[in-house]
Amino acid sequence: MLDLMNIMRRLRAKDGCPWDQEQTHESLRPYMLEEAAEAVDAISKGDLQELKGELGDVLLQIAFHSVIAEESGTFSYAEVEQGICDKLIRRHPHVFGDTTVENAEEVTRNWQTIKTAENGGKEKHPLERIPSSLGALERSRQTMKALQEAKGTKDGVQQALQSAPESEEGVVQVLEAVIAWARSLDVNPEIALRARTEQRIAHALNPAE
Repeated sequence: MLDLMNIMRRLRAKDGCPWDQEQTHESLRPYMLEEAAEAVDAISKGDLQELKGELGDVLLQIAFHSVIAEESGTFSYAEVEQGICDKLIRRHPHVFGDTTVENAEEVTRNWQTIKTAENGGKEKHPLERIPSSLGALERSRQTMKALQEAKGTKDGVQQALQSAPESEEGVVQVLEAVIAWARSLDVNPEIALRARTEQRIAHALNPAE
């Protein structure tokens, strides 16, 4: 990581790269989303060599933001790394402390309790924990989960298709019904649709395969 940080510092230096010099936390937002999405694509395809490269691109984003923050005196990469190390130890008292758990569900409950304590005892509403930059399908899925409104079935989708008006509102109604149906089947629609789209592209580019 030290080598990567030094390369980024060199790129951001006065005699470095003009493009890298111009970047800010805000301008890099789409790249952070894109690199994370490409890493997910590699996992979905089961291509571990590609995943290795994509994880490097994600790591680059971490280094880039850390150097920008370092320049302004906001924080350093060392603080980023120490922060996540401290958090992992703090939120795994069953591993690094004396807490005993029986299963993963208890781990999740403890994690949330510790997280709430870290926020001064104020627990965030489930909707406040959903990142606004998520894909629309995934954000809708998590919203439904948070509101515990997902009771959709296949019949609900068919009903939505038959009754939805031919308009933007109608499209939204059908999409929400499909997402609810996916939740009832424990299917992540964002990942499933992403994988199918990748298959379609691969087939179109290589129809003989």
